[in-house]
Amino acid sequence: MSIEMKDKTPQRVVEHYVDPTPFNPATTEEMTAEQERFYQASQWQIMWWKFKRHKIAVWSGVILILFYLCVPFAELIAPYDANTRDSLHLYAPPQPIHLFHEGSFVGPFVYGMTSEIDMETLQWVFKDDPTQVQKLRFFCSGDDYEFWGLFDASFHLVCPAEGGTMFLLGTDRLGRDQFSGLVYGARLSLTVGLIGVFISIVLGLFFGGIAGYFGGLADSVIQRSIEIIRSLPELPLWMALSAALPVTWSPVWIYFGLTIILGLLDWPGLARAVRSKLLSLREEEYAKAAVLMGAKPKRVITRHLLPGFTSHIIASATLSIPSMILGETALSFLNLGLRRPSISWGVLLNEAQNISVVTVYPWLMAPVLPIIIVVLAFNFLGDGLRDAADPYK
Repeated sequence: MSIEMKDKTPQRVVEHYVDPTPFNPATTEEMTAEQERFYQASQWQIMWWKFKRHKIAVWSGVILILFYLCVPFAELIAPYDANTRDSLHLYAPPQPIHLFHEGSFVGPFVYGMTSEIDMETLQWVFKDDPTQVQKLRFFCSGDDYEFWGLFDASFHLVCPAEGGTMFLLGTDRLGRDQFSGLVYGARLSLTVGLIGVFISIVLGLFFGGIAGYFGGLADSVIQRSIEIIRSLPELPLWMALSAALPVTWSPVWIYFGLTIILGLLDWPGLARAVRSKLLSLREEEYAKAAVLMGAKPKRVITRHLLPGFTSHIIASATLSIPSMILGETALSFLNLGLRRPSISWGVLLNEAQNISVVTVYPWLMAPVLPIIIVVLAFNFLGDGLRDAADPYK
């Protein structure tokens, strides 16, 4: 006797969704063209498209471009020469810019200042004088300077009124304008990082390329040297080498000596990154094919291996510049780096070593603001470049 079993489990009906919109072949063609554009793009084009999506990195790049415009045109932007002294305005406070006076539009101007001695503290006390409306002059003639060492000029984008003052960030103990000092200081503080990174890249690529491609004894010697350098404390080593620079050197030689010191101590990190990349890339088929075809090691490294991670080198260099800017600032602040008449942000901060002076004249800490902005901008820009150079993102 057979028992017939029936499956009484209800069957689930799978619904199919059909898009009611009519088929548009133009849309498909556009998608195909976009895909072909992506697949045919070069490495740099793909990196640029990915970088543009990182909005913070893009704006950081714009900010850095604006800062670096101060390097070649510092004389035009600054209203005064960085070493011009005003004995009547020692430790003068910042003068804010106004547009309206007594309810009527006047244009950009500052109020004049009156000064008197406080007999209790024996300090000069400055107060705004509303009766002195000093309109700012634009595209005007001011302090003389030698533009790029080529010719004498006196043209400035903005100048104080005739017989007036314009201390946007106050003055120091000798009556020197802080804002002009910041503009001139950007020339040395920003370029010291670029030159130092260039030295670091050259040394890092050279030693890292030798260690990664040849290996063996050369790799062991270079790695042990890197470990010795990285085991030394960074700031005391900077201080020792900077103190060894002769005091009789000119400011130009001191500047180049400082950049060489910063570059010589920064290459080990990049060298290790280059070594690790070459160790993996030298086993690729295209590298072995170049060797079998008779290419010399120099050509294999420079033409076949290094271009494979050039974008990573650029990102690493961008992240190294802030440390060099901070290194120069620290050494100049401690009076071991650049000194007057050279102007850098660290030299300006040297005026704020005494905390009692800073509490009374807080505007002497103004150079801290551009340092923070530039360091953060470089870090954000480096993060954006690193993400854009990563093929897995």
